[in-house]
Amino acid sequence: MKLIVGLGNPGVEYLNTRHNIGFYFIEAYTISLDLNWKEKFNGMYIKTKIHDEDVIFLKPLTYMNLSGECVKKYVDYYKISPEDILVIHDDLDMENFRVKLKENGSSGGHNGIKNIINCLGTENFKRLKIGIGKNVQYDTIDYVLSKFSKEELAELKKIEDYVSNIIDDYFLLAFGDLMSKYNRRYHE
Repeated sequence: MKLIVGLGNPGVEYLNTRHNIGFYFIEAYTISLDLNWKEKFNGMYIKTKIHDEDVIFLKPLTYMNLSGECVKKYVDYYKISPEDILVIHDDLDMENFRVKLKENGSSGGHNGIKNIINCLGTENFKRLKIGIGKNVQYDTIDYVLSKFSKEELAELKKIEDYVSNIIDDYFLLAFGDLMSKYNRRYHE
């Protein structure tokens, strides 16, 4: 079983904010599945099959800094191995809308990832990072919670298919092959 987690904060006030990029892309991907989100363990989820494999798409409702609490409940209940988790999240250290896959490692200062690592007791889960750039004119918290401009939302829309292709291929390719395919070039 695979667990695909999109990180973000619940509530309309966080809609289209930089920190909610995980929610944005998991919603963009799952819309084509034409399935309804359900709620369990303080998270919104969709359970389905893709290429004959059980898959759960998850949006934790615990707020970003406590994302791991929700993820851990799903991992325990469905007996999911951390190696079968893909977390989609924003990355301040990457330029806007740059996309990069990472197999494991530290949190890189991302509090949602840090909490997942703490709750699972391992760094050994996969990540799909979407760059949101840095703006030194703003406090980090204010910046990640700021809304995308109309122009930025248009740029985000342009990479939806690219990110969806990565998720599609995640179910078909070994992760090393997936990284080789998508980490070598920018989206077009």
